[in-house]
Amino acid sequence: MSASDTQSPFRLFWREFAENKFAVASLVVVVLLALAAFLAPLLVPQDPYNLELLSLMDARRAPGFVGSGGYVHVLGTDPQGRDLLSAIFYGLRISIIIGLAAGVIALVLGTIVGIFAAYAGGWIETVLMRIIDLQLSFPAILLALVLVALLGQGKGQLIAALVAAQYAYFARTSYGAAKAERRKDYVEAALATPLPGYKVAVRHLLPNCMPPLIVVATVQIANAISLEATLSFLGLGLPVTEPSLGMLISNGFPYMMSGRYWISVFPGIALIILIVAINVVGDQIRDQFNPRLRK
Repeated sequence: MSASDTQSPFRLFWREFAENKFAVASLVVVVLLALAAFLAPLLVPQDPYNLELLSLMDARRAPGFVGSGGYVHVLGTDPQGRDLLSAIFYGLRISIIIGLAAGVIALVLGTIVGIFAAYAGGWIETVLMRIIDLQLSFPAILLALVLVALLGQGKGQLIAALVAAQYAYFARTSYGAAKAERRKDYVEAALATPLPGYKVAVRHLLPNCMPPLIVVATVQIANAISLEATLSFLGLGLPVTEPSLGMLISNGFPYMMSGRYWISVFPGIALIILIVAINVVGDQIRDQFNPRLRK
């Protein structure tokens, strides 16, 4: 038996993942951005959510400006006088938290719906999957806009809207994988035993549905971050007191033609880097889980 045969599945997966240097670099970028976001209070000079620390005298200042607080605004300030670097780090934290929360909840909900439809069959399967197909026929951004408009502003409402707009992707993926496994002999043999149906679904169907779901989850987390930024740009995301990256971009948009580019450009660059890095990692994971692309 060779050494590679005795390695754990995780080590084998990581060894293949490490062969793509661009994917490894993207993973490092994601980790660094996440650390910077969650350690923001220790890394940046200002709490951009504390309105008492803001001064309109410091508003719309160029990068390198020394503000009334006595520190250098490395990336300049926004129209409210926030230090832009501080606001970007805090905005990244909001984007990552909302993206992860919406992605995980949508993953759980969609997986339950998809596996239940595949296991139950009959009219239950037909009704559930027609509802899923109907939802997938509408753009996610349209559903999110309608739901946020109905639910109002706030983190909880925003996460709920993103989950409702995205769970159908997980449901369709888990349904396809579970449907294929449901026809196999080992599942039929398990169903012939006194084992309860839910245990058959959890022990046999769910593990075989996880590889494609992990790929979809990676993509949908990036999509959730993008959707949150879009909603915030349109003024339907979080309150003004908690500026996300989308809201920072929106705040600077009216000043683009006046030469104050940094207000929108720097948050936009941070958002693009985060989304592209997550997508690159997701593409690599997808390629490794796709047997047709394996060497």
